[in-house]
Amino acid sequence: MWLPLLDGVERLGVVELVLPAEPDTDLEEDFRALISLVAELIVTHGAYGDVFTRLRRRRTFSLAAEIQWGLLPPLTFGTERVIITGGLEPAYDIGGDTFDYAVNGDTADLLILDSVGHGLPAAVLASVAAGAYRHARRTLLDLPDIAQQVNAAIAGQFGASQFATATLARLDLDTGRLRWINAGHPAPLILRGSALVRPPPCPPHRPLGLQEAKPDYCETRLEPGDRLLLYTDGITEARSPDGEFFGEQRLADFIAAAVAAGDPAPEMVRRLMRRLLVHQADQLQDDATIVVLEWRTGEEHRMLP
Repeated sequence: MWLPLLDGVERLGVVELVLPAEPDTDLEEDFRALISLVAELIVTHGAYGDVFTRLRRRRTFSLAAEIQWGLLPPLTFGTERVIITGGLEPAYDIGGDTFDYAVNGDTADLLILDSVGHGLPAAVLASVAAGAYRHARRTLLDLPDIAQQVNAAIAGQFGASQFATATLARLDLDTGRLRWINAGHPAPLILRGSALVRPPPCPPHRPLGLQEAKPDYCETRLEPGDRLLLYTDGITEARSPDGEFFGEQRLADFIAAAVAAGDPAPEMVRRLMRRLLVHQADQLQDDATIVVLEWRTGEEHRMLP
């Protein structure tokens, strides 16, 4: 018997139970309770040693990837009001891409960031940017002030030759009011049902680290059930061996089909990243990162198998 190993809605893996005979269906809830305790033990004790981390890896991370994965929040978060899930590839060698989020009361904050360059220098820049973002957010600053703080941190530590493109977003979970700042990054996309909806035009500001003034934000309003997509150009600009871009429309079509099929958000993102790798013949030319936010879908119970 295979059962999902879950920490809330975060997927840790699966558990195989080898039984002497087919179990009584009445025992399924007991098995789930047992596996829930196993998940809790892994999460709590995993912070004090490396055994579980080593067991989950098929090969050694690059140093840049080790830094980046250590920065990330849980890949999936879910409540009755919002689901946030993210994905990164290549998992063992990612460098400059990162994302972050926080849900506090009626507000959801999101950051997706792509540092210039690759490898360790890009990972160090991303770590400074993520730290500055969290510090400013936890100081209860408004969105333009948060962007200004991250910009100052990058400029102060790395000089004019280093920067990061980014999107910073803030969603009011009560009203659906979405504000975002585009710092030289691919524009957000909204999926409404199966239709791709582009937010109102939002002139991009210069990348973080290169801005000379506090940026303005753009604004729109989500509708119940909308899915907000933030991504790096490694998603849409992934090229097949014959030179075809993955593209925004293919991205939107994939998400729409996954939603129609009833895929939970983490499974949807997992399959998307696999599809991206197949499109590029398993050889990504750039880091590829995506964050999907679902607002008031009414389908949160489907997070669990």
